[in-house]
Amino acid sequence: MAANAETLDVVRDILQEKLDIAPETVTGESTFETLGIDSIDMVELVCELEDRLDVDFGDPEGLETVDQLVEYIQGL
Repeated sequence: MAANAETLDVVRDILQEKLDIAPETVTGESTFETLGIDSIDMVELVCELEDRLDVDFGDPEGLETVDQLVEYIQGL
């Protein structure tokens, strides 16, 4: 599994490609709400992360920040 910084970079890349969110605006403390990511966007993000990182997310609950997402991925 990639290191946290690498995982964060993958998240930033996907957000830029799929949702046109500038990577420099995405920090670990960013919440999905402040980034304008709704539940449909989140499903797309999770699917793309599963493909790129070759992981199975299961059903993540309660993830509100980018850091929480990265930590969840690291725990898989």
